Formats: sequence, structure tokens, C-alpha cells
Amino acid sequence: MESAASVIVPVVFFGCIAASIYLFLLTRHKERMALIEKGSDLSQFYAKKKNASAPLKYALLFIGFALGLLIGFILDMYTKIPSEVAYFSMIFLFGGISLLTYYLIKSKLHKDNNE
Repeated sequence: MESAASVIVPVVFFGCIAASIYLFLLTRHKERMALIEKGSDLSQFYAKKKNASAPLKYALLFIGFALGLLIGFILDMYTKIPSEVAYFSMIFLFGGISLLTYYLIKSKLHKDNNE
């Protein structure tokens, strides 16, 4: 009984993934065919949008993670806080602060460009 379940579960799991991918592609194809029949412009599907500020976002995020690890290590060494709590809380805290910093920088740049 256990060996049958160890075979059936992965097969069903990957079958569900394959079915969802198939349904996604089928729906996307139907949408595009409807747009072609309607005579709409399809350039929106093939134009790649470049996000010039993505490297800034990832750089700030990784800096936040590194600071979180560093502060978590300091908290682990010099306080009685459990190590898991110290590391995870500081990683999430500094990661969130870095994403908030990115948002503020991006909104300031967007505001300056519109003026």
C-alpha cells in the first residue's frame, strides 16, 4: 500500500502541473486568436518591457539580507534571543526596509521625471 502511494502521488502531482500548463497555453492561444479575428494590434504580446530599476531593487534587497544576517549573528552572539528568531526576524526586517527604500527612491525618481 505504501509503495503504491509513493508512485501515485508524484504522478498525480506532475499530471496536475502538466494539465495546468496545457490549459494556460490553450487559453492564451484562444485569446490571441480572438484578437487576430477582431483585427487588434498584437505588438503588445511581443514587446519586452525593460525595467531599468530592477538591478537597484535586487541590489538593495541583497544588501538588506546581508545586513539582516549580520545583525542576526550579533543578536545571536550577545543576547539570549534564540538563533532562529534572531536570524529570521532580522533578515525579514532588513529585507523589508530595503524594499521600502527602493519604493521611496523609485517614487522620488518618478516624481522628478514628471515635473
